Amino acid sequence: MSTLAHSMMTAARSADSGIAGPGELDRYPYADAPGAERPGPGPAWEGVEPDMSRVGRRAGGSRGRGLHGQLVQQLGQMIVSGDLGADRPLVPEEIGQRFEVSRTVVRESLRVLEAKGLVSARPNVGTRVRPVSDWNLLDPDIIEWRAFGPQREEQRRELQELRWTIEPLAARLAAGHGREDIQQRLADMAEIMAHAAAQGDALTCTRADSEFHTLLLQVAGNKMLEHLSGIVSSALHVSGGSVSGCERSGDAAIGLHHRIVDALAEGDGGTAEAAMRDLLAVPSARPAPGASGGADHVVPAPREH
Repeated sequence: MSTLAHSMMTAARSADSGIAGPGELDRYPYADAPGAERPGPGPAWEGVEPDMSRVGRRAGGSRGRGLHGQLVQQLGQMIVSGDLGADRPLVPEEIGQRFEVSRTVVRESLRVLEAKGLVSARPNVGTRVRPVSDWNLLDPDIIEWRAFGPQREEQRRELQELRWTIEPLAARLAAGHGREDIQQRLADMAEIMAHAAAQGDALTCTRADSEFHTLLLQVAGNKMLEHLSGIVSSALHVSGGSVSGCERSGDAAIGLHHRIVDALAEGDGGTAEAAMRDLLAVPSARPAPGASGGADHVVPAPREH
């Protein structure tokens, strides 16, 4: 196993900047004046889990993401799960009081949720939850929140159908890019999967699997497919989908990963595409997130914003 491959398994995921731009904090004004008008009744916060009443207390949301990142997670989950339905007003000062965070944290969190299409802020109207049709359903955080919410089965199906559409094509296109460094990285990922699966190290195996499929999309020579690599990575982490060499079906899946590597090295796009279709059809032993009978799942913390 190369040093590059080993280091890739320990590298943290890249993060987006969370610094608010000039003037953006004023877009979600608090009603500081005693007689200030509010945009109608606020949401029923009484339905919030007790452990969610203060940001930072939940194990799943305290991985060094910052208070506003944790608040993004909690509000995002509530919106995606339907606890905060479409057109519900979100009053910043009420959010701050309920979750015991500053107005700056609330404003930054609402800014991130607006960028994801979950809320909108308008003068004289305030901040309101937007309908599902406005959400950025390809946003990795929304994918994760849906995968751990009431829509988990629908999200799993949609992600798998999307992967069936784009990944075989990406494998065919990648066969035309015979760079030795890329071939080595793909081979490294397949070997890491095999070694980790044999050792029962599901976490390392899953990371290598995600890196393999992400890299394949990135080297297909199509910028639009490359843009979807983060979605495939999220799908592998949260959907319980069928592609994983880390489950009971691991021997077959790992063998197909190696077949794809060999086909790419030979420039055989047809074989690479067929092997990817076979890989996507390998049955999974892992239940979908939230399914009964499995270990408890912790909702992943959102990416740095």
